[in-house]
This record gives sequence, C-alpha cells and structure tokens, in this order.
Amino acid sequence: LSIPGPLYSVHVLRAGFNTPNPDGSARADGSVTLVWGGPLTVLVDTGGPWLRPHLPGLLAARGLAPADVTHVVVTHGHSDHAGNLNLFPDATLLVGFDLSRPDGLYLPHGLARGVPLVLHPGHLQVTPTPGHTRAHVSLVAAGTSLGTVAVAGDAFESGEDEEEWRALSEEPGEQRRSRGRLVAVADVIVPGHGEPFRVVKE
Repeated sequence: LSIPGPLYSVHVLRAGFNTPNPDGSARADGSVTLVWGGPLTVLVDTGGPWLRPHLPGLLAARGLAPADVTHVVVTHGHSDHAGNLNLFPDATLLVGFDLSRPDGLYLPHGLARGVPLVLHPGHLQVTPTPGHTRAHVSLVAAGTSLGTVAVAGDAFESGEDEEEWRALSEEPGEQRRSRGRLVAVADVIVPGHGEPFRVVKE
C-alpha cells in the first residue's frame, strides 16, 4: 500500500516587503510565489517591473523557464504584483477577475459573484478575496506538505499587519470578511509584503 505524497509544493521565490521612508514614500514589492509539482505550474504574482531582470533567474533556480509556467495568477492589478505579465505570453492569465488564454481569449467565470475558479480539482483553486481591491483573488493550494496554503496577495500585507491593512484597503469591511475566510481554511498564509506565516487555530 503506497500513500501518495503531496502533489504540489509552494515556494516563495521572493518574499514581498514594504519599507516606509520618513517623507511618506515607501519602497515596496509584492511576494512572488511558485506552486508546482503537479500537472500545472502556477506563478502567483509577478512582482513589479523593476523585478523583471531577476524573475527568470528566480525561476531558473527551481529548474524552470518562464515558458514552463502554465498559469499566472495575479491577485490584483497593482504594479508591484502585476509588473511582469509579458514574460508569460503562453500561460493562462488571471489578473483579478480577468481570465484569459494565449492570444487574448477571455473566458467567463464566476469570481465576481463569489464562485471560486477551480484550476485543479481537489488541489488548486482561486477564491475571490475582495477588499484591498474589489477584484482581489487568492490561490488556495490544498494537500501540500505544509497543509492548505493560501497565497493571499494583499488580503494580508504581512503576518503582523493589524495596524496597517485598513489604511491600504478600498473596502475594509469586505477585506475583513475575506481575511476571515482565508484564516478559516488555511494552515499557512503567504502575504503580499512579508514572510509566510502559520495560522494559529484558536
């Protein structure tokens, strides 16, 4: 009797950050996360355009080229998350609630109505997590070696973001509900601007 191991593993290729400056500006970039091992190879968020010279190398360190990525999920349309889409012209792209195939074929789905988009049944699905922006999504990967991992974009800025997330939110009430739903299903959360953290179940 052989028990199959986890199909997908989650690798944060680059943890996001957000460093405020005294003049009110901030230097920031979004987390870039690879979910792979099964038939799909998914990149969640692409960093800002300034990451472009480094992103192929981050993939190459895992033995992958941009052309190996089958799906790119951009949690929302801000430049520090969506900056390198043109490295992946052959991938299926989800940017917020916009789902497209190569050659610009746009496909219908139910994310805006609250219906998750299943990428690989039982393993990978995109769930709507509105709040930070209206069309914000998170990728939920079940059955990894870490349990269920939610790659949450800016639904969570970081593991210690209680003081800051509301100020950056378009719809804080919606975002609070989205955060609650992710905490309920996830064992580990990959936030948009910090290191992954484990969810403590109370």
